[in-house]
Amino acid sequence: MRLAIYNFGIQIAAYDDPAVAGFARREPLNFMAAERAEGFIGRSGYEGEPGPGPASWGVQVFPRFLKENGATSGVSSFSLWRDLESLMAYSYSGVHAEALKHGRNWNIPQKWPPLALWWVDTADNPLWTDAVRRFEHLHDHGPSPQAFNFKQPFAANGTPVEVDRAEVRKIAARNAAGQKELLLAVQAIPV
Repeated sequence: MRLAIYNFGIQIAAYDDPAVAGFARREPLNFMAAERAEGFIGRSGYEGEPGPGPASWGVQVFPRFLKENGATSGVSSFSLWRDLESLMAYSYSGVHAEALKHGRNWNIPQKWPPLALWWVDTADNPLWTDAVRRFEHLHDHGPSPQAFNFKQPFAANGTPVEVDRAEVRKIAARNAAGQKELLLAVQAIPV
């Protein structure tokens, strides 16, 4: 089994607007940091960003929150990881954590979850449509084995599980060695 993550947000301006230039300049560095991170398996591409794999996981679609907010586009990502600990280590330390702390500068306030997690069988190819369905399910019904978050995670067998925080710290420390120059680069980018 592999852990899937889908996240979604709506920015305060179009992607090429100077108001979100700090996000746009950080995005490729975040992708590079993910690709170097322990436990990273792959991510889907989308229009304008093909992703590192041979093909994307279907056509990129967005949750209903996009239209409900009168927006025409949003930012989202969809990737696969070995386990909860490796994903958490990447998400909340290093290059990605540096971007997260500036999120309120680039995104409208969210009335939906920031992300959805779920387990994907090794033989299955995940699809954007499934990611969005699970994201909306988490918003509508709360955490369950179908879609959950870091606060209320589930194991691949569907039982509630605790994240091993000590292991997260160890992985984050190992990741830091491979992200030093990326972290220096993002810290130099204006918000």
